[in-house]
Amino acid sequence: VNTRKHLLEIPPPSEKDWQKEDEEDFFLLDPDRKRDVLPQPFRMINKLVMQVFENAMEIIERREMIREAQKLKVQPKKCFPTAEFQVTERANCLAVSGKYIFVGLSMGLSAFNTCDFKDVCAWDAAKTEICAIHASDLGSECHVLLAVDEMGLAWLFCFHRESFLLIKTLNEVVDISQKSTCVEVVLSQGGDYAGILLQGNTKAWLEIYQLPKDSWLTEMEKITEAAEAAEAAEELACGDRRSSCSSEVGTFLLQELPVSAIQADVELDPPVLLLTVRPPKPITGTSFKGPLDALKEVDDGSMLGLGYNHLIKDSQWELQEAIFCSTYQEYLEAEGVIKEEIPRYASFHFLLPSRILVGPEMEVQPDIPVGIGVHWDGNHNFCLYLLNRPPKEKADSDLKPDVVWPCAAPIACSAVSSCSRYLALAGEDATITIWDKHLGYPLSVTAILEERFIRSIHFL
Repeated sequence: VNTRKHLLEIPPPSEKDWQKEDEEDFFLLDPDRKRDVLPQPFRMINKLVMQVFENAMEIIERREMIREAQKLKVQPKKCFPTAEFQVTERANCLAVSGKYIFVGLSMGLSAFNTCDFKDVCAWDAAKTEICAIHASDLGSECHVLLAVDEMGLAWLFCFHRESFLLIKTLNEVVDISQKSTCVEVVLSQGGDYAGILLQGNTKAWLEIYQLPKDSWLTEMEKITEAAEAAEAAEELACGDRRSSCSSEVGTFLLQELPVSAIQADVELDPPVLLLTVRPPKPITGTSFKGPLDALKEVDDGSMLGLGYNHLIKDSQWELQEAIFCSTYQEYLEAEGVIKEEIPRYASFHFLLPSRILVGPEMEVQPDIPVGIGVHWDGNHNFCLYLLNRPPKEKADSDLKPDVVWPCAAPIACSAVSSCSRYLALAGEDATITIWDKHLGYPLSVTAILEERFIRSIHFL
């Protein structure tokens, strides 16, 4: 009998029989190349190199896909400059009117002709830097310019026969303590009106001027006729006696004569101040003794919507403020108490005739503004004022609006379409409302994402 001393066991494998990780699929290898397998560390280097190549191919394929997707998109047209003109000083701003480009420089103004892009005229009499400029074509080769310099002075110019004529500095004062700074200027389309926003030491206000462009054009036509008659008479007298060289010099002198005459002798009518619009006053307690007094104020023509004609007394305001502060004291302490201040900046637009601003008996022209729309920073109301007001109201320092357009949130910015029919108001709550100003109802309301502040809005 053959018996085993030990149980039957599977012997452990020896190290020489272990399969290596890189040779698991050794049976798929070509027998002739079995001996060509790279030893370490060359196999590791081979792995790294292959991985680099694979990553490179993935990047190349991804870029090819992006390039193909870009080809399918509509490519924007590339525009290159067709001409250029050189300025002698640093250019701060520019405006285009007719065939001229007006550039505000670090020292004065300069005008360029768009036909040949040459400098036709310059003004640097005041030796001041021009920071903003607006221009409008009046017709008959006459243009009106409104410029603001580094000191906040508003300069009104007339440009005619390639020369600048200073009409007036709108906010120039003799007493330096009453000096005001111009922070915004607007010219109406056609050059009939001009508006400037002024800031003093503690207050701000808006001044609207009417530009007497008809008298300016009449005066410029007289000057043009006189200059042309003088040129014709002079050329007729000396045309046969001068040589070709001297005639060229005479022609140059004749061309310069009207320019010097305009700059030295012509005095145009100054603009007329129509309105002075001041920011709304804070709402305080009522001065009415009863409801009858408030109704009489409304019957007298006072405008509704500003919140002044109410019956809330000062004691009621104080009680309401005390209740509010005691209820939300922890929130007020965390955010800090913000005191209500009189606004110092406003946005304003000139408005063409519409059903809201024009009455049935008013005679107006469709392309000349009849009113302005104003809103002050932090205020809920968009106020409309008529430009043609009774004489007794022009001297009133506390001018009341003719129409009040209230909004749910403080107005951040506004825009008026070129036809002056559509009004866009953007509130501080990031809501944009488009109004039909002729009919007086909203066309659309758009809410932007939260925690966004709209700084400007424009019609395209």
